Amino acid sequence: MADSRLRSIEASFVALGPSGVAIRTRLKGLTSEDDEVLRAMGAHLGCLASKDLRRRCADGLAHSTDTWAERKRDLTQVSSSRWAGSITKASNDQWALSRRAQFAHIQGLEAGIATIAHRLSLPVGEKGTKRSAGGYRFAKTRRLQVLTDRLTKERTDREAGRVRVVRGGKKLARNRHDLEAAQLSKRQWRKRWEAERWFLSADGESGKRFGNETIRVTPGGEVSLKLPAPLAYLANARHGRYVLEGAVVFHHRGAE
Repeated sequence: MADSRLRSIEASFVALGPSGVAIRTRLKGLTSEDDEVLRAMGAHLGCLASKDLRRRCADGLAHSTDTWAERKRDLTQVSSSRWAGSITKASNDQWALSRRAQFAHIQGLEAGIATIAHRLSLPVGEKGTKRSAGGYRFAKTRRLQVLTDRLTKERTDREAGRVRVVRGGKKLARNRHDLEAAQLSKRQWRKRWEAERWFLSADGESGKRFGNETIRVTPGGEVSLKLPAPLAYLANARHGRYVLEGAVVFHHRGAE
């Protein structure tokens, strides 16, 4: 006789496969003019992205559709409505990613504190098992205090909606303080730092011709970009667009 306390098992089903893919390639055959336009766009949009990310971080937990719309309106005046949408969405995603990383860091600190506290509660020299650590002292009392202080700061930041974000990457930023160890000159570091902080990306839009209205890639490999308003004078095509001389080729899944 079946036990009525057991939950019933639903019919099995097959989950849908992934509906999107990301494939990398390189732009080849670019002219000096193409290079100049890409650098100008990357630097201009990267500057806007840095300012917008700062505003998003300042909003913290007070972020709403109204504050998002206000940021987009301000960016539209110095770029375009679609570039503003791409930049603000990237800022929102970056804040959310940092928020998740912050929560994971807090969990790691809590686990470390629990382990050290357990070991300090045991007699010195007591051996541990596979499931439980042994007892010891040495510098772990100080280590416990350090982790506790860090946890307090992280919890305070999380409650305030504050995150730590570095556009360009913390690792590269720290390399600036010891260029010799990073095997970089000041000029090399500056070049990499500026390139990492550029912004030139846009999500695809369903139903839009050749990807989206901001960055288009035709089946023949032609790449055209919607220029921000201050760079509209660089256009070589209609409607304020710039068409790259070099074509893009997708060797992997190119037919799709």
